[in-house]
Amino acid sequence: MSDTLRVGWAGIGKMGAPMSRRVLERGYPLSVYEPLPENRASVVAQGANVAYSLEDLVEASDVIILTIPNDAILRQLTLGPSALVDLLKPGQILVEMSTVSPELSAEVAEALVRKRVAYLRAPVSGSTVTASSGMLSVMVSGPEADYRKVEPILASFAAKQFYLGEGEEARYLKLVLNALVGATAALLGEALTLGLKGNLSVETMLNVICESAVASPLIAYKRNLLVKRNFDPAFSVSQMMKDFDLILGAAKSDHVPMYLASMIRQQYEAAFADGLAEKDFFVLFEQYERLAGLKRDQSGSSHVLKAI
Repeated sequence: MSDTLRVGWAGIGKMGAPMSRRVLERGYPLSVYEPLPENRASVVAQGANVAYSLEDLVEASDVIILTIPNDAILRQLTLGPSALVDLLKPGQILVEMSTVSPELSAEVAEALVRKRVAYLRAPVSGSTVTASSGMLSVMVSGPEADYRKVEPILASFAAKQFYLGEGEEARYLKLVLNALVGATAALLGEALTLGLKGNLSVETMLNVICESAVASPLIAYKRNLLVKRNFDPAFSVSQMMKDFDLILGAAKSDHVPMYLASMIRQQYEAAFADGLAEKDFFVLFEQYERLAGLKRDQSGSSHVLKAI
């Protein structure tokens, strides 16, 4: 493919690996920067080049995409000594796809403007399954002309793209979505526990919920997890705590009262204290059961604890 943009990717984790593989499969030259060889192995096996330093990544790329865990890593990769803000050249594009704070994102944007480097905020909505199948949704803000340049790259793994504006709009919308996602787990856990007290099974309740006015793709996606009580993490309690810290941090900065979000953050804190930090965040359901005096027998059925 002549005139094809060369893609550099930093952060080949749970989401970065399937997303970057999709880009490679679309025929884009791909270089990956990932300190853990085991994380990058599958992408390299499919033909990606290894960048052993940020300098190597910048030299090999027209567009650099970041999928990283938190603000601290974003600051390190962009604003730290000999980091991307120092290395990137005019005309290159940095696409940051993680859930990070609008405050730090704006700081990175300001630094890159001075270098005449385009900066796109492009967080995604979806799971590792939708990443692998190319069905993610991506929210983008930043210079629109540069978004149009990378739109075909994003289409490798995103079935839906939403351009939102020139600034931090995508960051805020991602926090809006994650507030709703985290709250869904909390409210559903409470509601299912109430139903158990009324002699309903989890499977029966979810069968009806998923065909009702409150049905959602998220609940449908978590349906089997809840019925089988397999809380292996697609997204963990500790990750949701990080996101709620970002949500409440932005709310504090912008003077937005968020009573319910504050309470839900404490529910995740309690789950963390119960040793559930690395369980899927829908494990709040089992926490509510215990609070309601329910325990499960070996068959998985819940029943009321008897007072002694």
